[in-house]
Amino acid sequence: MASLVPKDKRQLRACLICGIVLNHHTFRDSGCPNCEGLVRMRGMNDVVTECTSSTFDGLMAVFNPSKSWVAKYAHVNTTKPGMYAAHVAGRIPEDIEDKLAQKGFTYHPRDGSAED
Repeated sequence: MASLVPKDKRQLRACLICGIVLNHHTFRDSGCPNCEGLVRMRGMNDVVTECTSSTFDGLMAVFNPSKSWVAKYAHVNTTKPGMYAAHVAGRIPEDIEDKLAQKGFTYHPRDGSAED
């Protein structure tokens, strides 16, 4: 359970696609645990910068995403357990959004601009 909470609180960033909160170096070294199959962040510092944000509000601890109504509401019910931001400032670049659409993935902006 403790591994879900980032140990180093410096340079925390939230993924603009799934909202998981990790350190910048974790995104760079390991990629996003939820989105790596959609957008390759591992080893790509520029993609980490484009697809994550250091500006986010609220944190949700999600331990069992498939059974959590909060996770379902936040569109993280099919993700891995972890700490998720309630709102993330910014949007992914249009070219990455187009690639996600081509893969059949529906992008839900986490900045509150597309509330449902």
